[in-house]
Amino acid sequence: MITRQRLAAGVCALLAALTAGFAFPAGAVADDSGQAAPKVELVLDVSGSMSTRDIDGGSRMAAAKQAFNEVLDATPEEVRLGIRTLGADYRGNDRRTGCKDTAQLYPVGPLNRTEAKTAVATLAPTGWTPIGPALEKAAGDLSGGDGTRRIVLITDGEDTCQPLDPCVVAREIAAKGVGLTIDTLGLVPDAKTRDQLSCIADATGGTYTSVQHKEELSDRVGQLVHRAADPVVTPVATEGAGGCADAPALTSGLYTDREEFGQQRWYRVDVKPGQELRSSVSVAADRAVGPDYGVLLRAVTVHGREIVRGEAAGTGRTDVISTGLRYPRPESDDDNAGAETVCLQVTNSFSAASGVKTTPGLPLELTVDVVDGPGKASDVASFGLGRGWWLLGALVLAGFLAGLLWGWLSRWRVAVWRTN
Repeated sequence: MITRQRLAAGVCALLAALTAGFAFPAGAVADDSGQAAPKVELVLDVSGSMSTRDIDGGSRMAAAKQAFNEVLDATPEEVRLGIRTLGADYRGNDRRTGCKDTAQLYPVGPLNRTEAKTAVATLAPTGWTPIGPALEKAAGDLSGGDGTRRIVLITDGEDTCQPLDPCVVAREIAAKGVGLTIDTLGLVPDAKTRDQLSCIADATGGTYTSVQHKEELSDRVGQLVHRAADPVVTPVATEGAGGCADAPALTSGLYTDREEFGQQRWYRVDVKPGQELRSSVSVAADRAVGPDYGVLLRAVTVHGREIVRGEAAGTGRTDVISTGLRYPRPESDDDNAGAETVCLQVTNSFSAASGVKTTPGLPLELTVDVVDGPGKASDVASFGLGRGWWLLGALVLAGFLAGLLWGWLSRWRVAVWRTN
């Protein structure tokens, strides 16, 4: 029995070591030196419905206050945090006045936990739910600088100040290419609230979470605030052209753009002999679209000859659809051979559902990577595994040896049992 336990432990250790070697490669630690301070603004609904007592025996407002206090205690020092309210001051019935009721409770900047907690403690459920105006103001609060910017919206109901649709506001914020993300949390939401908050989050690449308990609210808000402090690659806003001749010249990096329904967008990339162009594109469906859709990414020469393409298609509701391509340019015997201009064409076949606005265009994210091409046969992936063959061979060998030892031990135990 002791021998079998040691054998099992040894095999497990071998597999763990092999797996760890691939799961945590050397040099995987991000370098955040020189990164601008991240900014987060918590936008809290203080409308009258927040007094409803349906979250763990207490009111929604009490759950929000507890979550804020816990999050403020755990906010990383490098995060510049602010708090904005909606529906906190006006108690009347005038819709026009109620839909302007949004104010910055605590300015975005270095956090004084005592002052922020004191400000939150004074809040009481009061008025309307002007989500759209609050998002507009919050985007202004976070303007300026190059760091991560995130709005965390906590509400228990849909916007009561239409026609300023908060989904349209979120799309307009995303269309500005400022790299601002809106995450939404719905407190015990109904179907309409859930749909609206999902739409707001989808428009900016954020997340939507349904919350029904105090612990869930505290944990989720804390996760989002900490996420803002994580090093990220900030996309660069660009504007594709209607043809390759007028297209912007791109280098390796991450880019964002907007593309109308069925529109073509063109970009240019220079590739030298011996280099490989790798590119991918994602188009997000941030509003209701038709059931059939597709995205095409083509690499063509300046004369229009297709080099390679990547395409994806589907049927049904989706949040995003992506595709990519690779173009390795061969080495040249001519030492004076210059860079080749490769034209990247992005086309989508999304169709707008009835009554859905087509502007601004759909969010587009384009990745461009120009690297040195493979110089040796060993650099080329084999059947898609590349250097993963080493792991596969080691696992096969470990399994073969473990099987032999296990079989020998089993036979030995049977022989001992028969003898006894």
